[in-house]
Amino acid sequence: MADILLKGSSLLSCTCVPNIFIDKYMITANGEYIKIYLYLLRSMNQGGTAFSVSMLADIFEHTEKDILRALLYWEKANLLCLDYNDLGEITSITLTLPEQEAVLNTAASNAAKPQTADTLSTADTRELHAKDTTDDLMAKATDTADTTTESAYLPSDGKEIYTTEQLENFQDDESVQEILFITENYLGRTLNSTDIRTILYWYDGLHFSTDLIEYLIETCISNGHTSLRYMEKIALSWAESGISSVAQARAEHSAHHQDVYAVMNAFGIHGRNLIPAEIKTIQKWTGQYAFSMDIIKEACRRTIQSTGKASFEYADTILNNWHKNNVHNMNDIIKLDAAHQKSKAAAKSKAAASQASANNRFNNFPQRSYNYDQLEKQLLKTN
Repeated sequence: MADILLKGSSLLSCTCVPNIFIDKYMITANGEYIKIYLYLLRSMNQGGTAFSVSMLADIFEHTEKDILRALLYWEKANLLCLDYNDLGEITSITLTLPEQEAVLNTAASNAAKPQTADTLSTADTRELHAKDTTDDLMAKATDTADTTTESAYLPSDGKEIYTTEQLENFQDDESVQEILFITENYLGRTLNSTDIRTILYWYDGLHFSTDLIEYLIETCISNGHTSLRYMEKIALSWAESGISSVAQARAEHSAHHQDVYAVMNAFGIHGRNLIPAEIKTIQKWTGQYAFSMDIIKEACRRTIQSTGKASFEYADTILNNWHKNNVHNMNDIIKLDAAHQKSKAAAKSKAAASQASANNRFNNFPQRSYNYDQLEKQLLKTN
């Protein structure tokens, strides 16, 4: 790819960031986009700095498509202007201040040339090039589809079906582009068609915002889960719980982690993460059974006391029994224990009586009863 000449309207001895960029543009932009823009500001101040997209990709450890996507984002925000050659390659980047937008738009309008069948204006070339770069990722979602018929994709049973035409329509959505860019950066790999379609379902089917999807991916990866299948389970769980904002997801995540850490501490588990089956068991205790953490900790304590180890199966047996006996608080457990001890004592007393009777072997057969007066009369009559 050709070298790019970076030009600025003024040269400064230091890198200055306009306040309006911080107040208006930085708040809503992706963090990777911001880093690239700040680097462009820094390079501009060196004056006439020549560099390439591949160089930027090496510096930030991104793909060239990621860099192009960031540049197109800032061009759409009117913070820079890209110029292309006949091959559609970027030849120069002009950084602009927000207040220069109207002037540049007017100048671009006055400089526009009539379009012929054989040639396109710079603006049209830029537009076509931008569309090509945004098509790259979306093409992955449709590259396996039959081009002669309308194919469909169903992320999983019971979910909305997407046709090839619908998938292609997503390519013009800036939010979709940003989501795919964010996901690739977090996963550290190029997304395949299945990945893209899954993410589109979160965005369009579950109506998750860009921020919520980013939080979902960030949270899962920070906990060591890089599988999109695992992330989809979390996304479906959030949707079922009515979670539609980052604040709600953060609150749910915090509560979930507090429960998990509380159980781990009660069991004395350190140095490892819980497996999905164990986490699901905890969710059953707190969700389906609606037990407080005091009750769950008591079950964990009894499990350790009885088995000498952290057994989720044994604790689940205890809590399942309490659930069947309508235990709602610690007082219910005390009453249930008292009833159990009373029943146990009665059973022990009955067993002791049975054992005492069994120890006398002469009592192990039915005893006969005699009427001795009647026997005496019969004996006298016989004589």
